[in-house]
Amino acid sequence: MLVLSRQRDETIMIGDDIEITVVDIRGDKVRLGINAPNTVPVHRKEVYDAIKRENENATRVSVEDMIKAKDQMKHKPD
Repeated sequence: MLVLSRQRDETIMIGDDIEITVVDIRGDKVRLGINAPNTVPVHRKEVYDAIKRENENATRVSVEDMIKAKDQMKHKPD
């Protein structure tokens, strides 16, 4: 892990397209401003973890679910 020290209004660059600026520091809280291309998703870690967990859950299909889907396809009118 790279650890950098920055003061208020100082910026860190990630590649050519992503800027992270220290906007404010109050006590033990640091506010960051992030400029990134729209194609780069930016999330807090806990939100990212929740999205990842939901995506993984969505890919899990039980045998029973497959049988139900197959039965529904058989009885579906054309």
